[in-house]
Amino acid sequence: MIEYLIDGPLWYLSLAVFCIGVVWQLGSIIFASRKTDLSVARDSATEGAVKTVFSRFLPHREIAPQIRMQVIAGYMFHLGLFALLFFAAPHVLFLEENLLGFGWTPMPHWAFIVSAQFAFLGLIMLWLRRIMNPVSRLISTLDDHVAAILTFVVMLTGCFALLEGSTALRLLHRFTVELWLIYFPFSALMHTFTFVPSRAFTGAWFGRRGIDA
Repeated sequence: MIEYLIDGPLWYLSLAVFCIGVVWQLGSIIFASRKTDLSVARDSATEGAVKTVFSRFLPHREIAPQIRMQVIAGYMFHLGLFALLFFAAPHVLFLEENLLGFGWTPMPHWAFIVSAQFAFLGLIMLWLRRIMNPVSRLISTLDDHVAAILTFVVMLTGCFALLEGSTALRLLHRFTVELWLIYFPFSALMHTFTFVPSRAFTGAWFGRRGIDA
């Protein structure tokens, strides 16, 4: 009964909530009403948007030394998690059989171990900084902590499920993934999709005014 619920109705429910929630949130951002900008354009808004989207992948030189560890940890976590999500052998097989109908060559087991270590270490470093740095601790919300902890639990149960090959551990991992999918659209995790339009909007605003930001 539990296996049927997790592999069936709960999976489809979580996937529906995730997809509808993400589309709704993105639509509310992209199609939100904005005041007409009556100022005289001093430069290209499009150029400013494109530049800002890509330039923000690295911090400004003035503040880079102060946030170097945060940037390194961020890349470790996000790149490691990306590799796990899309190139771990069980995920490639799952995507092929349940969502896409086609697959690709998964990464070898040693690469999975390396990616998992990078993702775990990066996430732990980011969370420790959030609770230990006075400024980060002050501006952090409950949602920031829940998102980090839930993501950690999803990765941890995934590693257990892969290493043990147990049905119970597989179901536990899938259940945590479903909770993660339901929580995703209503949390800070949405930055996965919103960081690009957010950067573009900011860059276009500054670019139109001829500000190099």
